[in-house]
Amino acid sequence: MKKNLMSVLILALVLANLILTAILMISVVPQTKKANELISKVCSAIDLELEGGKEKASIDIPMEQVATVKIAEGENITVNLKSDDGKKSYAIVSISLALDTKNKDYKKGTEAITANEDLIKDEVIKVIAKHTIDDMRTAQKDIQDEVLKSLRKLFDSDFIVSVAFPTYTYEEASD
Repeated sequence: MKKNLMSVLILALVLANLILTAILMISVVPQTKKANELISKVCSAIDLELEGGKEKASIDIPMEQVATVKIAEGENITVNLKSDDGKKSYAIVSISLALDTKNKDYKKGTEAITANEDLIKDEVIKVIAKHTIDDMRTAQKDIQDEVLKSLRKLFDSDFIVSVAFPTYTYEEASD
């Protein structure tokens, strides 16, 4: 008799455990799915931030890791600037690129730079020509960052860490 009573008691406890587990699963699973969706959204936002570095301007890297390349052997390039008041103006700049030597695309990129200097000059001219002389005087860093983004897009890589105009002159043409 005691063995039957014990078996019935164990069976009742097993059924109670099964029912409570089912209730728990029904109430927890939807909340878990919502939490997983939230975690996925946060992770994708973090990934966007990490990838955002590629679009940003110069990246902070140690100076030992930077190599510079002068475009057109440091010669000046003359660019006609956008006119906002009918006066002609132009910029005379030389271009230098800072490259990250530890970047996976560094070797291939330096070869591409030397092989495509004319395309780089054209890209720089296109960006600079969209700006006025006042833009060049007051927001040169922003324009350099715009050139950097354009070159990164051209090479589809972020081995170029900054663009510099080692020498520059901005002049308005006299009538």
